[in-house]
Parts: sequence; structure tokens; C-alpha cells
Amino acid sequence: MYRAIAANKRNTVFIITLFLVLIAAIGFAVNYIWGRGQSGDYTIFIAVVIGAGIYTLIQYFAASGQALAITGAQEIQKADNPRLYRIVENLSISTGLPMPKVYIINDPAPNAFSTGRDPKHAAVAATTGILDLMDDSELEGVMAHEMGHVQNYDIRVSTLVFGLVVAIGFIADILLRLSFFGGLGGNNRNNNNSGGGGNPVVLVLSLVALVISPILAALIQAAISRQREYLADASSAMITRNPPELESALAKLGQYGRPVSRQNSSMAHMWIADPNKPGLIAKLFGTHPPIPDRIVRLEKLGGGF
Repeated sequence: MYRAIAANKRNTVFIITLFLVLIAAIGFAVNYIWGRGQSGDYTIFIAVVIGAGIYTLIQYFAASGQALAITGAQEIQKADNPRLYRIVENLSISTGLPMPKVYIINDPAPNAFSTGRDPKHAAVAATTGILDLMDDSELEGVMAHEMGHVQNYDIRVSTLVFGLVVAIGFIADILLRLSFFGGLGGNNRNNNNSGGGGNPVVLVLSLVALVISPILAALIQAAISRQREYLADASSAMITRNPPELESALAKLGQYGRPVSRQNSSMAHMWIADPNKPGLIAKLFGTHPPIPDRIVRLEKLGGGF
């Protein structure tokens, strides 16, 4: 368990570095196309790298708030929903973790997620759908899973992935818009007779970037999320000493699961169950292991208690 926590801390540095390199590469390509004929001018490249660094720092502190805002989560106190609050409070005491902020999402789809940059700045959220569907022991298993993410520092990794994947999509979108409006049409000397039209090379580059960005996002999310979900399931079993309660909860999620109405694909990896509609893409790039596989692993863990 402690090795997994240490690995997640290392993954944080790796993920930030990976995204900064990717963003810098995009900036270098745009600099090359826009500034051709002006060798030695790396103004655009430098601006993109500095901007990406500032954005990464902002996202480190702001991404969890963005995720909560996207879902429409509302923070609660004990008086607002004693059942959920007390379950999280008891889990916090049993794990020795700081009490996270507790949120409820008004959505009939049964689901939950955790977010934050570390255990001291963590938040857990549950939909009204999962509160209605689960009995107390099952809900405890679900929230123990989310507290497992907090304990293992998965929340830091998943929150950064959410923020930085959004950044890649934003840059690709800007490239496409500038291509259409001629903003990256090469230097002025090459465009004096072009009427300000966009450079077709940049247009193709932008379209490729727009296609690759969501694929890259899905691959990163899937690679990070699947093993983290198995680990959080195991953490839930260790915290509660009762794996069957999470097994039962997962079985219900598999049977009654439905898409969450307010969520972004860039944060799909943060939920306890896949919040999207199942399909071919979900099977290829799914951010979650199949629920039957998770239940089988929990059954094996149950034999050790």
C-alpha cells in the first residue's frame, strides 16, 4: 500500500512533465509554421511553454473545484444529510485521514467520486441516485472506496489528469480557430496576396490535433485509472474489513448504472463507475475495469479476512 502511495506521488511529477513536453511540442510546431522564414524567433514557443507552466500550476489548485462545478455538486454539512456525512466521518476516523468536504450531486444516476490535491484538501461526492440505491453497508463500501483514493493519493493524479487533458483540448481548439481565421497563415510577407486566408497545412495540422487529443486523453485516463480502481477497491476492503459490502454495491452499479447527466469526458476516470454510455469506444479506452472483474478480485480478497 505504501509503495502504491509513493508511486502515485512519482506519477504526479511524471504526468506534469509529460503534458508540459506535449504542450511544448505543439508550441514548437506552431512556432515553426507561423514563423517560417524568421529563423531564431521562438517567441510563440516560449509563450506556449510559459503559459502551459502557469496553467499547470493553476490547475493543481483549481482542477478539483472545476470537477465539482461541472457535476453541479453541492457541499453539505451533517444536518443536511446525516446518513452520508456520518459514514464519511466514521471512515475518516478509522483511516486517520482528515475529514474531507462532502458533496451531493442531484442526479438519479448512481455514482460517486473523490477529488483534491492531497488528503488535507480532499472532497468526496455522491449522487442522489447512489444514496437511494444503496443500503448503509453498501454505501459505506462505496465511500470507503473513495476514501481509499484519498489515502492512496489517487485524487492528486486524477485531478491533474483532468485539468491537463482539458488543456490539450483547449490548445487544439485554438489551433483550429486560428487556422480558419488566418491567424496562423504564415508570416505577412507570404500572405500579402492571400486575402488573410488560413494556411491549409495548419488547418490539416489542427484537425489532426483535434482527432488525436481525445484519443490521447482516453489512453492516459485508461492507463492511470484502471489499476487505481483495483487499488481503491482493495483499500475499501481493508478499511471496512467487509469486502462483500462493496461487492454488492458494485453489482448494483453494474445492474442499475446509467450515464451521469452532468459530467465531462475528461473527468470520466474520477468516478467509481464509468459515467458514460457503454459501447465499442468504452471497451477499447474504458477508464474502469469491468465490474465483474472487480467483484472477482474482491471475492479473492474476502478469503483473507
